[in-house]
Amino acid sequence: MSEAESMNHVFKNYIAGHWQTGSTVAVSENPSDANDPVGEYARADVADTEAAIQAAADALPAWALGPVQRRAEILDQVGNEILARKEELGRLLAREEGKTLPEAIGEAARAGQIFKFFAAEALRIPGEKLASVRPGIEVELSREPIGVVGVIAPWNFPLAIPAWKIAPALAYGNTVVFKPAELVPGCGWQLADMLHRAGIPAGVFNLVMGSGRQVGNRLVEHPLVDAISFTGSVGVGEQVLRTATARRARVQLEMGGKNPLVVLNDADLDLAVNAAVNGAYFSTGQRCTASSRFIVEAGIHDRFITAVQKKLEALKVGNALEHGIDIGPVVDAKQLKQNLDYVRIGREEGAELLYGGQQLERATRGHYQAPALFLGRPEMRIAREEIFGPVAVALKADNYEHALTLANDTPFGLCAGICTSSLKHASHFRRHAQVGMVMVNLPTAGVDYHVPFGGRKGSSYGPREQGRYAAEFYTQVKTAYVFPG
Repeated sequence: MSEAESMNHVFKNYIAGHWQTGSTVAVSENPSDANDPVGEYARADVADTEAAIQAAADALPAWALGPVQRRAEILDQVGNEILARKEELGRLLAREEGKTLPEAIGEAARAGQIFKFFAAEALRIPGEKLASVRPGIEVELSREPIGVVGVIAPWNFPLAIPAWKIAPALAYGNTVVFKPAELVPGCGWQLADMLHRAGIPAGVFNLVMGSGRQVGNRLVEHPLVDAISFTGSVGVGEQVLRTATARRARVQLEMGGKNPLVVLNDADLDLAVNAAVNGAYFSTGQRCTASSRFIVEAGIHDRFITAVQKKLEALKVGNALEHGIDIGPVVDAKQLKQNLDYVRIGREEGAELLYGGQQLERATRGHYQAPALFLGRPEMRIAREEIFGPVAVALKADNYEHALTLANDTPFGLCAGICTSSLKHASHFRRHAQVGMVMVNLPTAGVDYHVPFGGRKGSSYGPREQGRYAAEFYTQVKTAYVFPG
């Protein structure tokens, strides 16, 4: 469907194998250009959500006990289609979320690879046979689906994150009710459309687009929803945890980060600068893995800061669809205001704003902001709170031990990076950084699709996402004892 055609069409929710209207309609906006709306999307309400949950519950027995080959074929078909359409889907993603077109196409490709990975995993669901301590008795361990899974996804990775939740849920025999973020319904709708055309049985997968207050809350509260996989803000994640665990539903949370990039005196300067700028500012800093704190050893501090500032001056901020753009817009006006408020807060706290931070005007009416670099202190809010924008603060460290202490001095624990040529310090940092993921001489943002993703402390709760570790959340283990007689 062309962009012009999409604005003459209301994209519907997908419930029990049918496309259905919602209680209201909302417009998906383009953060690069307010005059180029993406499309109109039906908004589900509580009743629609309950219908989707019931459809998923009704479809569960046949899907859970049905042939794994069918699961594999459906997921593989979706993966193949995403890869074949990655430029088209990337363009939609860039228009709807604001990533630059190369970043958006890369995310689409990653979503396709995730579906294909879990298509293969559907054919190799692990089990185990053990010897019993009692003669003549066999013991078998098997994994079974957890049940109906509510998927609540964020706006910043509108194809990849839903893919790494939906694909394993379906591969392991669960049924799904999917709520995409309100800012990016178009990407969520495309995933639903591909699953529908791939032949997903009615009720196995359901799409409900709407507000967290109605759709999200009902998913979390409903007694037929056996598990919730949520990625989003810390505040909402904590509410999800309290509500869902109170009724003993399984919960998986990915929330915030305040990720450090440590730069030691012996680091390759160019490598460290590239890692810092990529990790902190690409995707407009709208990544939970973004390097929002540069912790720099004193001996290299001034050279590093000067080089980062020079690099920032060369970056181009503009319309996500334009060629040669390094940083696209902030996702919406609300997020831009929050970013600008943090720039103001940083200056009021006494941080030195070395570069950027201001709102920018471009040829198209969008939410543009210059990347910001501060010199600050560890106790400042800009060094402790997640901003989720193109804002980073540099902190000076006396030595490696001081840098490690600063890196761990945060309520978050998603990922951490270090730039150094010292094997000793790199190895020590890998062991002692209080995070779920460590990057050595690499940007903190950027992970493979087939390995576990997740953090510690306030960043994550529950089993890891992605890769074979996804089975820990989407399945439950059954132990069977058999006496052949």
